[in-house]
Amino acid sequence: MKAIELLEASPVIAAVKDESGLKKCFESECQVVFVLYGSICNIEEIVRQIKERGKIAIVHADLTAGLSAKEIAVDFIKQNTQADGIISTKPLLVKRALELGLFGIQRTFIIDSLAMSTTKKQIDTFHPDLVEVMPGVMPKVLREIRAYTDIPIIAGGLISDKKDIMAAFAAGADAISTTKQELWFA
Repeated sequence: MKAIELLEASPVIAAVKDESGLKKCFESECQVVFVLYGSICNIEEIVRQIKERGKIAIVHADLTAGLSAKEIAVDFIKQNTQADGIISTKPLLVKRALELGLFGIQRTFIIDSLAMSTTKKQIDTFHPDLVEVMPGVMPKVLREIRAYTDIPIIAGGLISDKKDIMAAFAAGADAISTTKQELWFA
């Protein structure tokens, strides 16, 4: 499956940060689940539950307790879970995911012009499958990234209502990720 097909199947991504969110996402039509919690002790079980329900599991490598900020963390996820991909703010982890045949999602926080410049350099250097732009409620920034690259874009962070979702799509986002459970059912 190509990255854009992943987002077309699930333009609203369930971002789960705890067990209760995990259970709730199983009731939703969201086909893609971002796992924003867990540890090396339970990540295999979290991913197994997602996969059993026929959903795509993407593990946030930076937020999985016990993993280092080194490429070996991605090897661990690949070897010990059925995850379909990883999210990370660390380009080398995203690169390693791509090498291992996993989806590699570069999460980036664009807070100023330097961060924008760094993001563009990372896109050019590492060619992630997807870029998650945070916060996702900045249409001007989303439009600039969209004009810069044809890599699919996910708007994430501070998405709190349908207006935010529609604004992100209008600005060129291919999908949104949110921990707001009510938006998983919108």
